Amino acid sequence: MTRMLSEFSGATLSVLALASILLAPLPASARNTEHFFLVKDARESSAGQNLFDVPFYMKGQKHPGVAKTIGTWESNRPSRGVFRSDESSCHTAFISAIRSLQQRAEREGGNAIIDIVSITRNKKTESATQYRCIAGATVVHVALRGKVVKLSK
Repeated sequence: MTRMLSEFSGATLSVLALASILLAPLPASARNTEHFFLVKDARESSAGQNLFDVPFYMKGQKHPGVAKTIGTWESNRPSRGVFRSDESSCHTAFISAIRSLQQRAEREGGNAIIDIVSITRNKKTESATQYRCIAGATVVHVALRGKVVKLSK
């Protein structure tokens, strides 16, 4: 009986050792997919419907004249990417970053944000129509920089 337990334990240990080798995690490769999405699509998404307390303009987009420049601020916002498309997650992160800039404008006495550029992962992207988003395995990131201003009436 003792011999049988010893053989069983050895066989069990061998199976466990083999299983641990086969099931050992492979080297992880983080996903960092760069996307460019249309600002228009983010504005028109379900999350973007209540976004427009303070007007915002991407770099290169026409806007009314500036009476006063108050300052330049950044907003870096993540969004969960699990169980959603990269596009949907990126739109949510973009909207969150814009909303943060709008709140800053309100606190500082501005009435618009102009010259907004994407600065995700310290890479500057200027576009009048698109923003840059980085999608990872579980989280997406959008970072924006814009000028808070008072527009001429």
